Amino acid sequence: MILWYNGATMITKENKDKAIASVARNKNDVGSPEVQVAILTARIKEVTEHVKNNKHDFMAKRGLIQMVGKRKKLLKYLEETDFELYKKTVSKLGLRK
Repeated sequence: MILWYNGATMITKENKDKAIASVARNKNDVGSPEVQVAILTARIKEVTEHVKNNKHDFMAKRGLIQMVGKRKKLLKYLEETDFELYKKTVSKLGLRK
């Protein structure tokens, strides 16, 4: 079996750790909605740069659109459940909303 690897969609461990540390509730928090949003935001930034340089990489564009949609759903959930945490997360990550 052949596994295809697209290096543009992979986030480095250092960047992922920084994203997690910026919004984590505690040191073991890796799955809360705000942490998932932070990780997706870091990945979206990397893939956006890749897509800017490789305009014909349609699979990367599709993956980027999927990640943006997933982040949007997570933010909507966070907004509905805990509005103060939502505002804090959006401001920390520098997202428009």
